[in-house]
Amino acid sequence: MARQQRSRGAMCPRKVLGLGVNGKVLECFHRRTGQKCALKLLYDSPKARQEVDHHWQTSGGPHIVRILDVYENMHHGKRCLLIVMECMEGGELFSRIQERGDQAFTEREAAEIMRDIGTAIQFLHSQNIAHRDVKPENLLYTSKEKDAVLKLTDFGFAKETTQNALQTPCYTPYYVAPEVLGPEKYDKSCDMWSLGVIMYILLCGFPPFYSNTGQAISPGMKRRIRLGQYGFPNPEWSEVSEDAKQLIRLLLKTDPTERLTITQFMNHPWINQSMVVPQTPLHTARVLQEDRDHWDEVKEEMTSALATMRVDYDQVQIKDLKTSNNRLLNKRRKKQAGGSSASQGCNNQ
Repeated sequence: MARQQRSRGAMCPRKVLGLGVNGKVLECFHRRTGQKCALKLLYDSPKARQEVDHHWQTSGGPHIVRILDVYENMHHGKRCLLIVMECMEGGELFSRIQERGDQAFTEREAAEIMRDIGTAIQFLHSQNIAHRDVKPENLLYTSKEKDAVLKLTDFGFAKETTQNALQTPCYTPYYVAPEVLGPEKYDKSCDMWSLGVIMYILLCGFPPFYSNTGQAISPGMKRRIRLGQYGFPNPEWSEVSEDAKQLIRLLLKTDPTERLTITQFMNHPWINQSMVVPQTPLHTARVLQEDRDHWDEVKEEMTSALATMRVDYDQVQIKDLKTSNNRLLNKRRKKQAGGSSASQGCNNQ
């Protein structure tokens, strides 16, 4: 990563644009050129440097938000990293669809969007990086114009997949793969699961898995995710093509070894032949518009749930059995001691 000391008068921070996993994103302008940029401030730590390294490594890749510069500085007496990125003025993926009003959103448009997101994931996976938090809030448009480009951002949970298998369940409800719900190992396949959920919402306006209790992620919802229990209810799914439904089924496989790889996804006819995907009008824009308030609540729940759901298994310390003072363990020790004294003559070593 090319880190520099901040040059005098290089940028002028303004309003808050959004909140990433590890820090807030501010609007800023280059004082010399007037260029509008996005500035992310991270307090210096190994985790922050890992985020910057992974984003820097993939910056400039197709459909990935570009880093313009990185600086080291002091902020409130603490060392920090300042990431200057291109400003994504077009807003979030689903906000753009919500704002269409009566203008039809078609299945072909959904296929083109999924192809763009897949292109970003394909580049990341080719670099042996799993994003691990692919969700609509991290998919932003470059501008409000019709020809705006959709890009992936926020590498706060990204991790290299060439070292140890990923074991840290960092995720967002509604977009989480089944194996991430427990401490099982998982890898790039969790990004593929997220693609399946995003594709599902693009085609109907609501998620395949949901909580009936108002909780961000309920036991019932966990169970439905683990069992892969979802459907294609009418009327929203009545006109959607079988190719699209088949692709979703291949992405939402509960067994990650059966799930499509990103290469298989990009080679699926619904993706690589998107120009022949039917231009069927979808219910998505209407559903998102009608459920706008609920959608905002879901995003808030997902954001707040991240803090409580994130467990870093790399940092979990397992107690030494010899020094542990667990009551049940002590009972077992006592029982074993009595048994060993009664059978000293049978020591097979």
